[in-house]
Amino acid sequence: MIILDNLEQFKVVYRDGRKWNRCVEAIENIGNLKDDIMYSIGDSLVYMIEDGIAKNTENFVGNRRYFDIHYYLEGRETVEVADKSDLESVQAYSDETDREYLNGNGQIHQLCEGQVAVFDNSKAYKFHGDSRVRKVVLKVTIEDGYFLNK
Repeated sequence: MIILDNLEQFKVVYRDGRKWNRCVEAIENIGNLKDDIMYSIGDSLVYMIEDGIAKNTENFVGNRRYFDIHYYLEGRETVEVADKSDLESVQAYSDETDREYLNGNGQIHQLCEGQVAVFDNSKAYKFHGDSRVRKVVLKVTIEDGYFLNK
């Protein structure tokens, strides 16, 4: 997981490439979004605003086709991150949901308002659900701008 202090830092680090530009476009569109409704830009990015306390706090979640980017608008939350190889499978990977569930222990981080977290697919994460947070959650394809199975 990569933690950036703010959106400006994200724009500097991830300035090249269509999918990174689409991430910024999505974040800059948050004034037009309704909570908990998934939106898309092209075929490489879906995003939504989540508001509340994390629901899945029991198991780690891992992805393969998409990676997550979380941009924190309000609040703070605790996330635990671990290499998938260090965890035990609880529910096998599903191609339909692009998720696998794992169990074990990882490294704990605090994420707060203004920060951007990029979750790498070699790792899995779980939120502790310790407080309310409002954030933009982006799911970005690992491919460069298109789906290989189309």
